[in-house]
Amino acid sequence: MKDGILVVNKPEGVTSAGVVGRLKRLLKVKKIGHTGTLDPFATGVLLIAVGKATRISRFFLHGTKGYRAEVTLGVETDTYDCTGTVTATCDPEPLAGITEHQVKETLAAFSGVQAQVAPAYSALKHEGQPLYKLARQGQMIQKPPRQIEIHQIGMTRFRRSAEGYPVFDMDVQCSGGTYIRSLAFDIGQKLGCGAHLSALVRTRSSQFTMDQAVDFEALKRMAPSDISERMIAMSQCLDFMPSIVADDAIAKKIRFGQPLRCDGASPIRKGEIRIIDKDNTLLAIVQPDKSGQTYKYCCVFSA
Repeated sequence: MKDGILVVNKPEGVTSAGVVGRLKRLLKVKKIGHTGTLDPFATGVLLIAVGKATRISRFFLHGTKGYRAEVTLGVETDTYDCTGTVTATCDPEPLAGITEHQVKETLAAFSGVQAQVAPAYSALKHEGQPLYKLARQGQMIQKPPRQIEIHQIGMTRFRRSAEGYPVFDMDVQCSGGTYIRSLAFDIGQKLGCGAHLSALVRTRSSQFTMDQAVDFEALKRMAPSDISERMIAMSQCLDFMPSIVADDAIAKKIRFGQPLRCDGASPIRKGEIRIIDKDNTLLAIVQPDKSGQTYKYCCVFSA
């Protein structure tokens, strides 16, 4: 089985762990996992790392995420989304006065670096326990605010539901670790009417987009060999890193875990670097050590 990243279009009602479990049985692999949870009610891009690619998952966790979100104003829930229990509603009169222009101006205020509080119903842990498990037991734990960044945010559609609630769609580009549920809640607070996230599609995770995604239902009908063909090779997944093409001598050093030194022909490169062979196969990921004269290994894939 090929090692690499499979971009899956997760359907509504399936957990991220459920997608991983089904693919593990289909592909008959021991090592498989996702690079960032997508809530069960949400759909869209879910990155699945297969085989040795599970070791590069961490390089995508903090990448830029893209979302298309639907927010319903006037109703708050305990989970900040459509799956939760309603905790507050706004009177019809203030809701009637909310305009499209007002919402656009409010969204613009959320652009940039900011502190965000994660929902009490989330996968973040408190003393080893996921917050959502504690919340279900009646323990609503609020974690300290975390720094996030909204790179782009904009409304694409404004309307009213059959019940008369203002509803709008927004496109968001943000840093990893951003909770769109919390963003919806905070927008509702700023507008003074409350809000919850009523639908969510992840359109991008790091450099991977919906254009590359395979529908989960289609994957369930595919042969393992066909699924393998849809995987993106590890080196290609990390093409945002600078690369060094290894000759036979460097490849041998990598196999035996020997130090890799700067050749003196050019300054030693900073940050993480992928070392590939002439066929673009990923051999290792390295970065400079403290001396600045040699590279230390982050991951080694050649054996």
